[in-house]
Amino acid sequence: MAETVDELTVTYEEGGIETVKELDKKILTKGAWATVIFRYQDWDRAKEVYGAEKYTIRRYQKRNGEYQQKSKFNISSKDQAQQIIAALEEWTKD
Repeated sequence: MAETVDELTVTYEEGGIETVKELDKKILTKGAWATVIFRYQDWDRAKEVYGAEKYTIRRYQKRNGEYQQKSKFNISSKDQAQQIIAALEEWTKD
């Protein structure tokens, strides 16, 4: 597991193939509890290509010097991401 927030990743390799490819990440909070949003793609074994971009928000807790994932929320499409953005923009208007 990661010792720092910067080391956290969703990249995953299996059988020599990067099955989850991290494209970007934004660290939303740091500390004993960290929140990170990742942009990533899954490997489609049948088509042998990466699929559409996806997003995931993950919460980590630091225990014994290492971050452990405690929860996650997957955003499965750009459309769903836009809906979340629209709702947050509406709710956070002054």
